[in-house]
Amino acid sequence: MNVPMHQRVRGSTLSLAIFAALLTGHAAAQDAAPASADAQPSSSKAATDLDSVIVTVERREQSLQKYAGTAQALSQDDLRGLGINNELRQMQVAVPGLSIANQEGATEVFIRGVGSSNNTELGDPGAAPHVNGAYIPRPRGLGGMFYDLERVEINKGPQGTLRGRNALAGTLNIVTKKPELGGRFSGYVQGEVGNRDQKGYETALNFPLGEYAALRFAGYHIEKEAGFENVGAWRHIQPAGIQDDSAGRLSFLYEPDDKLSVFAMLDVGRELGTGYPGANLFRAAQEGFGADDIELRDIVYRGVQGKVDNKLWGFQGTVRYDFGPVNLEYNGSYRDVDYFQINSASDGNTWPGRDLRERPAGQPASWGGIDYDNFGTNYLQARSQSQTHELRLSSADDARFRWTTGGFYFHEKQQVGFFALADKGAFYSGTEFTMPDVDGKSWAAFGDGTFDVNDRLRVKGGVRYTDERKSRDGIGGNWTIGLGGDGGVFQTRLGTEGFKPTLLDRPSFDVTGLTSNADLARFLLQGVLRAGARDTMQQQLAGIVDGSRPNGTCVDRPDTGGNTVDCPANGQHSFLVLGVPSAQHGASAFDFVDWRLGFEYDLSDRNLLYATVSTGHKAGGFNDSFDVNVIPETYKPEKLTAFEIGSKNSFEFLGRTSTFNVSGFYYDYDDQVFQDLSVIAFNPDGEATGFALVNRNVGKSELYGIEAESRLRFGGGFTLDLNALYLQTEIKEGMVADVRSQDFGNGGITSQIDLSGNELPLSSKYTVNARLQQAIEFSRGTFDWQVLAAYRSSFFLTQYNDRDVIFLRDTAGTVDRIEDSATAGFPDEQKGFTQINAGAGFTTLDGAWRFEVWGSNLTNKDVSQKALVGSGVNVRFLNDARSYGVRVRWNF
Repeated sequence: MNVPMHQRVRGSTLSLAIFAALLTGHAAAQDAAPASADAQPSSSKAATDLDSVIVTVERREQSLQKYAGTAQALSQDDLRGLGINNELRQMQVAVPGLSIANQEGATEVFIRGVGSSNNTELGDPGAAPHVNGAYIPRPRGLGGMFYDLERVEINKGPQGTLRGRNALAGTLNIVTKKPELGGRFSGYVQGEVGNRDQKGYETALNFPLGEYAALRFAGYHIEKEAGFENVGAWRHIQPAGIQDDSAGRLSFLYEPDDKLSVFAMLDVGRELGTGYPGANLFRAAQEGFGADDIELRDIVYRGVQGKVDNKLWGFQGTVRYDFGPVNLEYNGSYRDVDYFQINSASDGNTWPGRDLRERPAGQPASWGGIDYDNFGTNYLQARSQSQTHELRLSSADDARFRWTTGGFYFHEKQQVGFFALADKGAFYSGTEFTMPDVDGKSWAAFGDGTFDVNDRLRVKGGVRYTDERKSRDGIGGNWTIGLGGDGGVFQTRLGTEGFKPTLLDRPSFDVTGLTSNADLARFLLQGVLRAGARDTMQQQLAGIVDGSRPNGTCVDRPDTGGNTVDCPANGQHSFLVLGVPSAQHGASAFDFVDWRLGFEYDLSDRNLLYATVSTGHKAGGFNDSFDVNVIPETYKPEKLTAFEIGSKNSFEFLGRTSTFNVSGFYYDYDDQVFQDLSVIAFNPDGEATGFALVNRNVGKSELYGIEAESRLRFGGGFTLDLNALYLQTEIKEGMVADVRSQDFGNGGITSQIDLSGNELPLSSKYTVNARLQQAIEFSRGTFDWQVLAAYRSSFFLTQYNDRDVIFLRDTAGTVDRIEDSATAGFPDEQKGFTQINAGAGFTTLDGAWRFEVWGSNLTNKDVSQKALVGSGVNVRFLNDARSYGVRVRWNF
């Protein structure tokens, strides 16, 4: 007999509530009768068995304990209790092998050392992010989805067959709370306050539309001060990291019976603040101070105020119908991201004895102090409009042969403007990459199945064919402004107070036929939407455009040439050199096949043995358009083949159900992309003057390890979760230019480095997590607490692994000197550390009220989660500083 869906949902909720009550028991009387479902608070922190944890790794809901692979799931209560609040990167403390960094608004996810740091419009994630199973190509603002959730799933290992391109390392899937059926109005209101002036609220309202349909509205807002501090002389500049985020979500669910299900969701969000730049350790390291010797969050800010404004919205829908032997499902989504950022410009970290005084205008560097009146920084405008469509046919869940087949389509349009501004530059004033037309498409066909050989043995396999295409048109390269005077070259002021670049609002992107100085000057001036209050470029170039001063108007101020350069007597510059970015046209097309094979064997009803081999790909692409004889036009998709064998086990421990799971894995990582550095321009003397980062398939790596997890239940309401990962990584091939050695004082020459034998970045050899929980029932409600201690052994932040830096004397490869990485300014090892998160709460007997305290990174450990290195640059992107607070929630 078919049971109506709303009855099944309510029955399932009742069963889970009774099951949670049975597991929790009474702290003082473990054999007492279980509490009734009505008496069990819905927000209880009582741990459940892994059998009751649901994941959708294989595109079907199944028990985590029955899934033949490695995955973890964290519920909303888990996240709240551990202080993981609207901050995606905090999740890594709870998941071994997971690393998440935020580089200037771009979220980078690495799983077991595999991921991607390419955040350009051509880059793709190496661990595929999803919301409710829908692929998210640009995970900017993904942390703003962390409210009113069902759970977050982290799937480890390539998922190319069922999830497709860019699931090279695995997937991260955020599952939102669905509307509740049954005709009852319900919801919650939550408020919280914390350190760093944190204030926030969250709410969810469930509106019934009869017995079979419902709407759910959810929203949140959070304000939080920065974890960084401005220690420079210009104290009016607010440090990076200030948050002012808001988001809302409206969901609809219609299930008139157990055959039809219709789900739709609209979400909007906005992130405001001061941006996400890190801390440049380069000069402190050259002064002999390592990351542990200084306060990494003490930054000397200068020039422009950092700002971020991220507007995003999306819509997704799912329609399922059960025809009996065959189920039909359609999933579609649309996502729009509009991101703008001004970097918080800085002069790096401070260190003991550093002179932080403001250097007066016109004084040379030998005077001491810092030139705070320097507005050189980066501006970024990134827009994305993406859509996904997937149609799947699948068999019934109880069929002997359970199969899934279907097709997938993805299309993304992007518009990206980037301007790296060098205020006071002489012969160089900035780098512009503005791409008004970036197009990416992909389609795939796939099939996957599991066959029951007998009651215990199952074999599985799948295959997926993917075709992808990318193209881009725009401009990219250097702005060159050389303005001669008596005794040298005048500096150009660009970016002072009030400055705004044109970026995507340029009237023209056509650089063909720009031959005269007037044409070049006009194109440069079109790149400025609003001039800064003390900028000089407009005055210097205006006369070139109208012909009144063909060599430009000379502006002599202390901040443009000091006392060393004077204007010629005629008021014009003695010589003029102008250059503009070049046209960029690129395209690539690739296809590839992913597959998986494996088996599952039930040693008993509580012991599962499995083995799989699976593949995953990360999308290929193309490089910037310069000399094709130097820079390859395209690079191929990366490929990873994974072998895994494991066992999942449930057993009785002290009269209670506990679990122990273990797996061993081996990865063959091929066609790995490393960024290289190539010369793209020379001056008349043959010295290199232009450079470009190039993606090349020059890498090959090997990874292997063992991962284990266990949940042990003790008397007194105690539960202990243990997770451990041993990971060994090695780069087998990879010869690239060592950007650390680039010497602009010597023509920009760079040495080569063989990365063979190095470890992959962000891959700790040992990771151990221990989480202890307890729930105690009292006459007026339930008190619970939990503590999570997470240890990670040391890891490298870049592929250079602290290797010595070789500086060259000439282009023939003659070695000038060799410096250890610290002396050169590039230490890149993060030492091992332990991070502690904790939380406690009390839920009233009727479940109407919950009071919580929480804390994350309680020891306030500064951890570098990523490094960006180059000539004079060793920027660290850090974890969130210590956070703690109190929270009150009213359920109704």
